[in-house]
Amino acid sequence: MTNQTPFRTTRLEEACGPGTNPTANRTMGEIIAARFSRRGFLKGSMATAAIAATVSPLAMMAASEAKAQGASAFSFPEVEAGVDADHHVAEGYDADVLLRWGDRLFPDAPDFDPKAQTAEAQRRQFGYNNDFVGFVPLEGSADRGLLCVNHEYTNEHLMFPGIVTVKDGEITVSEADRTRVDIEMAAHGGTVVEIRRNTGGKWAVVLDGALNRRITADTPMEIRGPAAGHARMQTPDDPTGTKVLGTINNCAGGITPWGTYIMAEENIHGYFMGELPEGHPEAANYERLGIPESTYAWGRFHDRFDVSKQPNEPNRFGWIVEVDVMDPNSVPKKRTALGRFKHEGAESVVAKDGRVVFYLGDDERFDYVYKFVTAGRYNPEDRAANMDLLDEGTLYVARFHEDGSLEWLPLVQGRGPLTAANGFQSQADVLIETRRAADLLEATPMDRPEDIQPNPANGRAYVMLTNNTKREEADAANPRAKNAFGHIIEIIEEGEDFTATTGRWEVLLQCGDPSIAEVGATFSTETTANGWFGMPDNAAVDADGRLWVSTDGNSSSDTGRTDGLWAVDTEGEARGTSRLFYRVPVGGELCGPCPTEDMTTFFVAVQHPGDGGEDWEGHGRPSYYEDLSTRWPDFDDAMPVRPAVVAITRQGGGRIGSA
Repeated sequence: MTNQTPFRTTRLEEACGPGTNPTANRTMGEIIAARFSRRGFLKGSMATAAIAATVSPLAMMAASEAKAQGASAFSFPEVEAGVDADHHVAEGYDADVLLRWGDRLFPDAPDFDPKAQTAEAQRRQFGYNNDFVGFVPLEGSADRGLLCVNHEYTNEHLMFPGIVTVKDGEITVSEADRTRVDIEMAAHGGTVVEIRRNTGGKWAVVLDGALNRRITADTPMEIRGPAAGHARMQTPDDPTGTKVLGTINNCAGGITPWGTYIMAEENIHGYFMGELPEGHPEAANYERLGIPESTYAWGRFHDRFDVSKQPNEPNRFGWIVEVDVMDPNSVPKKRTALGRFKHEGAESVVAKDGRVVFYLGDDERFDYVYKFVTAGRYNPEDRAANMDLLDEGTLYVARFHEDGSLEWLPLVQGRGPLTAANGFQSQADVLIETRRAADLLEATPMDRPEDIQPNPANGRAYVMLTNNTKREEADAANPRAKNAFGHIIEIIEEGEDFTATTGRWEVLLQCGDPSIAEVGATFSTETTANGWFGMPDNAAVDADGRLWVSTDGNSSSDTGRTDGLWAVDTEGEARGTSRLFYRVPVGGELCGPCPTEDMTTFFVAVQHPGDGGEDWEGHGRPSYYEDLSTRWPDFDDAMPVRPAVVAITRQGGGRIGSA
């Protein structure tokens, strides 16, 4: 008899974890309410009603401060919002699928065969659920470079044939065996692959690229920085506490100024199973991260994912990983100085004094915004001199005040409450338990902080806050207590200095449908019915200093549209105006927006297309391998739906999003 496990979904907030912050620190919702009570924002509660047809007078009032009269930084024909089985890009542009799950990455890699998958083959093929996308030019060429792509997690009901049982409209997935687990582990991690642009302006993979590599959940890695070698990092497999196998749940990431690839480990809690021994000292630490959740069956076949057998192993995940892409044999390094939590990404900027600043979001309801400032300075003339900059520096957590001011609080052992009396014997303890340290510093709980993008052109950073329907703090001045659609915070660092420990903040956008008054969305009134969005997730600031925002969670049932990529004005009269540029197929999420420096290509990642379909009239039932809501991008009955990276270019050439 086949063992059955409940069908697992990863949509919306369910992917971000259980919400484990026990503190009573003032939430961002309370602070926004207090700050904007003087500004005449709408009364009411968050609406989840159907989309209204016209813009109401009350919604116009809510958006009045952001009203645009023109002067947008963007120029392109807007895509029509909606839901269907294909992807769509603005008129005058091409959206070409560049890499799909299972595509070959090496000359000796096997062709993809979805009905005969093996872990060995997957290690030589493009992995699953592509998230972050980065581009590193080679030899200064705009037509040749390395594409760096995270593979965050796996959807086995979409990946494997013959594992789903359907009864009375409900589906269950058979419990994984060792073969399936090993394929899943090989499908995680990341890809580094050379791509080149041909004379027709189209990009193609270079299979014999000397720097091509796959990184998986089994790739040997080093542990570096203050937590390296600590007793809490030691296991029977690694008594030194300095070596670890693999990286998991790599969400967003970054490319450093010196051209290395940053992989951020996010929702690590689901990979561990078992129970800690009674009275184990890591119990509270793991509870704060929701470990173990037992989403995956890996611990049945690999002892390191069973906390009853190797109780310290979870401490070796939840870090920032740095990869030297110029050496395919280099050992990736987990940089513990940047803290341990559910890292969404790690976008960086060189500050005025040459130090490098990384902005970090902890993607869970009621968790925090961080930044890391290197101790050393970036040397643009000597790449080797920068290779260990991430081992020393100061990690800060943000406290937002209702008067619009901002403090960055240092997470340094011995300062304030971060003492031995509170269980922090060393800086390693502070970093292993970054969340608890931030709790004690009374940082501001946020509504799922995801990507944070610094803009070197104006000394500001944009924080994507996806949503938080668990927040109960409602009052007449703040209709966002049940924050279903998220918002974007703009951080203005003091003196436009990214290393500053003080600054200001503003709400750039409250997201959702502005035609429903109770939602309280604050898009400019020049934003069309296609241009608004909910659930901001990833973002990019292009070479012109313009903000692009991708989303996670839009669907037929909540916004009447799929996820996509929106261009958002942040300056002048057009501030708060949003335009839809590209949208994904049903069930998909838009990740990894990555414009090239010359703005002639925009790489995007379409993650978990076909996941769901119950609420879309085109399918009307759960989607799985044999009965998919879409077979994008192949539209071949012999092929399953496949996550993919898409290269967007302008027909005839030219800069994207410009006149």
